Amino acid sequence: MNKKRKPTSEGGQDSKSRPLLLPLLPLRDVVALPGAIIPIFVSSNTNISAIDYALEGDMFVGLSLQADPGDEEPSKKNILAHGVVAKISSSVRLANGVLKIKLQVLQRLKITAFLDFQPFVKVRVRYLDEKTNFRLNKHQQSLIEDVKSKFSVLSQYDESLEEMSFASQDMFEPGELADLVASSLPLEVADGQKLVEELDPFVRLEQVRKLLNSQLDLVGIKERISNRVQEEIDKSEHEQLLREQLKQIKAELGETIDDEEELSSLKEQLERIKMPPGAKNEAKRQLRRLQQLHPDTSESALARTYLDWIIDLPWSEKTKDRLDLKEAAEILDEDHYGLEKTKERILDFLGVRKLKSELRGPILLLVGPPGVGKTSMGRSIARALGRKFVRISVGGLRDEAELRGHRRTYVGALPGKIIQALKNAQSKNPVIMLDELDKIGSDYRGDPASVLLEILDPEQNKNFEDHYLNVPFDLSEVMFIATANIVDSIPSPLLDRVEVIEIPGYTTEEKLEIAKRYLLPRSRTDNGLERKPINLAERSINYLIEGYTRESGVRELGRVIDAVYRKIARQVVEGGRAPRTVTPKMVDSFLGPVRYTHEGRPRANEIGVVTGLAWTAVGGELMQLEVAMTKGKGALSLTGQMGDVMKESAMAALTYVQSNAERLGINPEFHENNNIHIHVPQGAIPKDGPSAGTAMATALVSLLTGRAVSRNVAMTGEITLRGAVLAVGGLREKALAALRAGIPIVIIPKANERELVDFPKYLLDKVKFVPVETIDEALSVAFVEKRVTLRKKDVIRL
Repeated sequence: MNKKRKPTSEGGQDSKSRPLLLPLLPLRDVVALPGAIIPIFVSSNTNISAIDYALEGDMFVGLSLQADPGDEEPSKKNILAHGVVAKISSSVRLANGVLKIKLQVLQRLKITAFLDFQPFVKVRVRYLDEKTNFRLNKHQQSLIEDVKSKFSVLSQYDESLEEMSFASQDMFEPGELADLVASSLPLEVADGQKLVEELDPFVRLEQVRKLLNSQLDLVGIKERISNRVQEEIDKSEHEQLLREQLKQIKAELGETIDDEEELSSLKEQLERIKMPPGAKNEAKRQLRRLQQLHPDTSESALARTYLDWIIDLPWSEKTKDRLDLKEAAEILDEDHYGLEKTKERILDFLGVRKLKSELRGPILLLVGPPGVGKTSMGRSIARALGRKFVRISVGGLRDEAELRGHRRTYVGALPGKIIQALKNAQSKNPVIMLDELDKIGSDYRGDPASVLLEILDPEQNKNFEDHYLNVPFDLSEVMFIATANIVDSIPSPLLDRVEVIEIPGYTTEEKLEIAKRYLLPRSRTDNGLERKPINLAERSINYLIEGYTRESGVRELGRVIDAVYRKIARQVVEGGRAPRTVTPKMVDSFLGPVRYTHEGRPRANEIGVVTGLAWTAVGGELMQLEVAMTKGKGALSLTGQMGDVMKESAMAALTYVQSNAERLGINPEFHENNNIHIHVPQGAIPKDGPSAGTAMATALVSLLTGRAVSRNVAMTGEITLRGAVLAVGGLREKALAALRAGIPIVIIPKANERELVDFPKYLLDKVKFVPVETIDEALSVAFVEKRVTLRKKDVIRL
């Protein structure tokens, strides 16, 4: 807020040193009278600006009633001219930004001009003085005494008025007495405004006497009602007595009670909702408790919030499943390319659901690298089923109360994320996605994974009990879908609850199709080029995939395509022409040199060099393993940032070669006078895993026999000391790496042969997979036919 000058320097002051220019607070449903000290909570930005302005100056502020309390924007026509001036005696800014101020009302005033309405209402005023020295006649003296007497009688029924009644006995000024008594009475707004506008003290005092008479009549009604209800209410329930008395008073006056209407509405809503008997009984108990509480207490607010949650939950509402398998398949294909296993599992569920209506929702876990469409697949599944979709991120979650809810004894307690998701969905059978399940944590606040054991168990979640609700809620019809990048960090009991569906990384061909079907149209629209006939050629897309991305998914590909179209959009805005076809050369000019280069196959058949295959988080990669010998005492050197498992594979390969040296045509004493050095290039990158064992053994045999390894062969497989080749993981990604490098033959473990049925046809057509069970079989495929004599610079002769 901009600093304002002090009020006293803008308009001068009157004889009582009060400014004639004042910030004004429009009042709603309350009237302030001189002599009163009133607390006010200020929340609107306009009124806060007015208070800040007053606090910077002389602490004076004007108060006037709004003619229409529902008008949010105060105007000249809506603010009454007669009001009062008050001085701010204290102010406190609460944590939520609301100002709590205490005002001492001083004098009546009349607004003569409205000067401004922004950033707050600012007015010019004229102070209204009234005569204070009187020579009282008998009638006036009698009026003063009558008001004092009736006020004293009223204070006997209300202890809060005793102090004010005592103070009134010493007052002889009729105006001050009228204002004091009126400030102590529950006034209607219209009656209060009449007292503000009335300057004749005796007329005002006569009005106050009428109000006192009405209040004393109410007291008499209260006594009659108290006698009537006393027999029905226990004497110890004093608070219930007061509420019943108030109800009877309002009934006698013919007035309605907003709180009673709200409670009645809550009761009607609870009766209409179809919920389990236990939940309905608890809700009715809380409603009875709410009826006994004063509406301004914190306990009342807690009970009301609880009932709101109970009413808003979808106890019986649910959506109807779309059971048309053809239509569901079209929706899944429309949203995602590939991912056949996931789509088949959803269609299987729909098929069974069509035959059996009471089928519990499956709990799927989509596992795959970042950017392959796991989260968006959950949204597509919900659309295919015709269900509501809600996503809950559990990555980094450490407090189990975030899932199960806080108990209502805590300040700010709320239900857990599961119940909140159901409320947002307004359906008891939505699709709830638990994103990043592998990144869930635990600490002193509990273990959220243990809560998920109940949530994801069809045998238990039928009666899931949130700590806040404290009543069971049926989650059995919810379809839970979780996502994760890896399963290693997921607790095994939790992993046992779910059906794991692996989503592998996309091949270059799949990325090309995804780019053409989804990424290019979306990027053109997002960058304002949908009307431009811009064609990104397939070779340009492949150039982006190979040179500017290194990922299993397509997230980075989408970003680089966006970068290309942004450059074109800028070119168009600057007066240039959009190209009809974007070539790889244009991509270079837009994005700069390529960022990544993929390892190619060796240029020639070499001794002691083998092409291995590795799995990484961004897909498969080639790994050139090199073996050399130098003079020494049989030491084994391993370089290239190998992990412990990979080092063990190297030692196993060496042991296998030593134990089978004679059979392989190798001098059994080769290691006594020579050191063996095994190196994996790209030494800055950590590497681990057992799948390089076959490649290491092949490289050692190649070096020691002088036989070259074919450049057209890549291999993967774990090795045992007896030469058996065991299964490995990530075979699809490794095979794709071989395809990218143009290697036509890949040696794989026999145990992995079953995975070939899921490989795309183009991969099987371009790469020949040779399953082997032993290292001998691998050697027969890897070596070229002709034996090569080692050169001295390559190896120390044995």
